[in-house]
Amino acid sequence: MGAESRIERARELYEDAVFRDDAGALAEADRELDAVEADLALARGRIAHARYLRDREEDPDELPLFRRAAELRRSLGDARGEAEAVFWLGTYHQVVRGDHDAAVPLLERSYELAVAAGDGLTASYAARHLGIAAHVAGRLGVARERLEESTRLRREAGFLAGVAANLVGLVHVAVDEGRLGDAAALAGEAAALAEESGARAVLRQVEEARARLSP
Repeated sequence: MGAESRIERARELYEDAVFRDDAGALAEADRELDAVEADLALARGRIAHARYLRDREEDPDELPLFRRAAELRRSLGDARGEAEAVFWLGTYHQVVRGDHDAAVPLLERSYELAVAAGDGLTASYAARHLGIAAHVAGRLGVARERLEESTRLRREAGFLAGVAANLVGLVHVAVDEGRLGDAAALAGEAAALAEESGARAVLRQVEEARARLSP
């Protein structure tokens, strides 16, 4: 159910409570509006994060927005939605704050919730960022496994731009493991997929990764 439908349903429930003396209408209206608020908070948080990626200036509203989204979705019993919101909490700590110790438990929780809810795409995001954390920590084997898992999930979802982004990460892991031939092949596939999906930002990342292949 979309936001407009939920708001209309809340209006109907208001009338049920006021004119028809429906004792349960107000609680149901609260749930409908909590779902709308959760979606809006998450959407605003993602936009704030995108601005951070562009400008590298932290928005003080980003973290509270993701926290609110996670709290609301948890209270609604929406495990799939909670997985997504918790992922963004973890990403905030990892990307904006550079705090992998705070990020990893959140990303692991997101992954567990997403897998249990059958949400392969959110699981792919959590696995990707767990791979990044492992790479930063020098755990190259774990990083490769997580990124490969994320890539598999993204292929299954048809998320080509996301596959290309993961392949860039795998290029860096391969270089650090001394597998330069594998790294070159991964870079070629990443470039082709990024071109196919119109992911210009990923194409730039491919070129940066390829620079590490030159002596």
